[in-house]
Amino acid sequence: MKPLYHRQMNRTLYSLFGYLLLPILIIRLLFKSIKASEYHQRISERLGFISKIPVPIIWIHCVSVGEFRASITLIDTLIKQHPNHRILVTSTTPTGSSAIKQHYGEQILHLYFPFDLGLIVNRYINRVQPEICILMETEIWPNLIHALKKSNIPSILINGRMSERSLKKYQKFTPKLVSKTLNNLSLIATQNQNSADRFIQLGASKNKVINAGNIKFDQNPQADKLTTSAIKKIIGSRLVITFASTHEGEEQKIINSFLTVKDKIDALLVVIPRHPERFNLVEKIASTAGLTIERRSSARSATQADVLLGDSMGEMMSYFEVSDIVFMGGSLNDTGGHNMLEPAALSKPVLFGPTVFNFAEISSDLLSQQAAIQVQNSNELFEKIMELMNDEKQLKALGSNAKQYFNSQQGAVKKISKLIAKLI
Repeated sequence: MKPLYHRQMNRTLYSLFGYLLLPILIIRLLFKSIKASEYHQRISERLGFISKIPVPIIWIHCVSVGEFRASITLIDTLIKQHPNHRILVTSTTPTGSSAIKQHYGEQILHLYFPFDLGLIVNRYINRVQPEICILMETEIWPNLIHALKKSNIPSILINGRMSERSLKKYQKFTPKLVSKTLNNLSLIATQNQNSADRFIQLGASKNKVINAGNIKFDQNPQADKLTTSAIKKIIGSRLVITFASTHEGEEQKIINSFLTVKDKIDALLVVIPRHPERFNLVEKIASTAGLTIERRSSARSATQADVLLGDSMGEMMSYFEVSDIVFMGGSLNDTGGHNMLEPAALSKPVLFGPTVFNFAEISSDLLSQQAAIQVQNSNELFEKIMELMNDEKQLKALGSNAKQYFNSQQGAVKKISKLIAKLI
């Protein structure tokens, strides 16, 4: 549930809007389940109807797959450092839920995150009784954070990020509500100094804000060998250009531009939509354009195909592993881009579009280190792809520089785990 915006909105008004919207939110989940059946499952958890957990809990919330993958190193550290606690990892999306269960199984506890309404979050907290709640990046939930403080449960926002765009939006619409919520947090650990400064501009007390670095640099992103082997059998010896985490509208742009240079590119396009419910639509877009497309889930070979549709979950690192060039989606539309550090960690040349406000500092650093290429549109994207295909030296240099940058920024998990230990 995303808060409605109003400049003078306080928590009471925010909650009133929330209760009025609750039926719509539930209907929206049911509507989404038409395309992805998982959305209608376990709605009771989102409403706070969960069993009491009778063990000491460290609660960490990861919205979806990206946040979860970024937090794995931290979760592993917390498991080792706090053997007498169980780790509860919550998510908002079914894809995030699936990734959590697939990676950890019974090693951790997992539930869906509750709707941010007083009655719901109070019931949820009473059932979980966490010793600390760890929220990721921009998960600023007024009622949850208020209830945690009222119950004397520490809460920390880690890997906090605040873009200039988000700062202006909060300042314009909900400055008082956000300021009060930020100061109800025990600590805000940001991923860079720019974000730290912006949280303070929003009203967070300076003594609550610390620049701890970005935990995404502490990932140890490794591809599963069996999965990688299976994908290699499908693609054969072909050059692979991967378009990862694409969104609505992007695939059409990519395919349209590809058609104009198709005769000049001897490569397999691997397209991996961000959301599983769009797999069939993307397949239809490619087929309608006259391209031969195979699906990872059913293909035995894609050696004669134009496009391989990445319709499998939890295999992104293997797609990156077999790639020669990687384009990160969500950057040719208004989404704000996705995590370009995973392919960088595997020494892959990374390209992205003009809209990367979710990764403003990282994308800027990559560009300044000659570790990535930014394009303004899909036509320029394919111009750069063809340029790289004909310049092996530049191709290798981009990948090498990306890996060096990734390694140079590590250390945030160690800092954050120490901060968490002090709060428990």
